[in-house]
Amino acid sequence: MGRETNGNRCVQCGFRMNQLFVLYSPGNMHLMKCDNCKSVADEYIEFEVMIVLIDLILHKRQAYRHLLYNLLDRNRLSRQDLMWKFGLGFLLLDAYRYMLLILSEKKSSMSFSSTIGICQKALMNVSLGNVMFLCVLHILSRVFLRSSTGVHCYGYTEFFFAIIISSYFKIFLVCMMIWEFPSTVIFIIDLFVLSSNVVAIKVITESTVSRCIGACLCAHGSKFLATKLFEK
Repeated sequence: MGRETNGNRCVQCGFRMNQLFVLYSPGNMHLMKCDNCKSVADEYIEFEVMIVLIDLILHKRQAYRHLLYNLLDRNRLSRQDLMWKFGLGFLLLDAYRYMLLILSEKKSSMSFSSTIGICQKALMNVSLGNVMFLCVLHILSRVFLRSSTGVHCYGYTEFFFAIIISSYFKIFLVCMMIWEFPSTVIFIIDLFVLSSNVVAIKVITESTVSRCIGACLCAHGSKFLATKLFEK
């Protein structure tokens, strides 16, 4: 018995695999080797979740390939369901980030009506900013982000799913509900999100690092400008 889907990839080189392992019996698993690089295709299959998380935080491409290609369910409906759920969480965390910045500027207590107004403004701000972010990133991905063969080897859903998944650093904003941190921590989280997006785009598009960095900087920059213009 083995895992056989078209989405399986070698985490070392990205080569497509028919199967990642052969399961002879419970607890008796044989990991397959990649035909291209001759390394074990995906050693993360036998690793604990915590090791995978640590390697994701360390921005290892192997961990991102494991997460995006080999770990998540390749069923189209399941992937779309996950994308909607993670996308909603992505927007809510962005709105919470915006509210944290506003609240850090307003030291005095606020009325209920002003709080509702800030929430509405946060939702509008986040919606506009992320629409701009995704549109710019989509255009740049079609124009500049190509693999070494010059061919787009990814779909729209796969690309945007990678962006949403690689923005997992936003979850650390939740810590600010429990502990009090300076507002500069928000911008540190933003930098980690940007760098994580670069790694995910590199894995999905197989483009050069410089092009991935440029695309992410332009997309995040356009999001920042759009939100600033909305505030005026």
